[in-house]
Amino acid sequence: MLELGTRAPGFELPDPDGNIHALAESAGAYLVMFICNHCPFVKHVRKELARLGRDYSDKPVAIYAINSNDIAAYPSDGPEYMRKEALEQGYAFPYLIDEDQSVAKAYRAACTPDFYVFDGDRSLVYRGQLDDSRPSNNVPVDGRDVRAALDAVLGAHEVSGQQMPSIGCSIKWTPGNAPDYG
Repeated sequence: MLELGTRAPGFELPDPDGNIHALAESAGAYLVMFICNHCPFVKHVRKELARLGRDYSDKPVAIYAINSNDIAAYPSDGPEYMRKEALEQGYAFPYLIDEDQSVAKAYRAACTPDFYVFDGDRSLVYRGQLDDSRPSNNVPVDGRDVRAALDAVLGAHEVSGQQMPSIGCSIKWTPGNAPDYG
């Protein structure tokens, strides 16, 4: 996992329409999410992802969703399906394509969904799960962990050091591209 205190790795990635998005120069907080279309764990939380986007749209939070999966092996994660997913779910944030998987590697992302919250100085303060909900455990999807981290940053409070790692589908690396995080 990326160490707390790590500075947010920058990126310039296209959305499915070819528009380039970069990590914002200035924000009160940053949320970077690694998601995809086909993962049952992402499907389970996607309505909450859309709510997060809407709920924080009037706050100084820069939100990005990144798809780093190998789209040759998983065509349902391709750009045309990403565009459809973003529209159907009502994502109020850019859903970006990490075709060479370099951004996933820079963030040491391992699964979908995977969440990273950075403070206004781009220092990592939270990495882990959205909340305690899983597709089979009947716990409500409420985004509690990510929301608590964002609210703490925006309120100039310390983010809890008690952080649970994400659980989901592994990122689908292109052949020969899987990282060795050691």
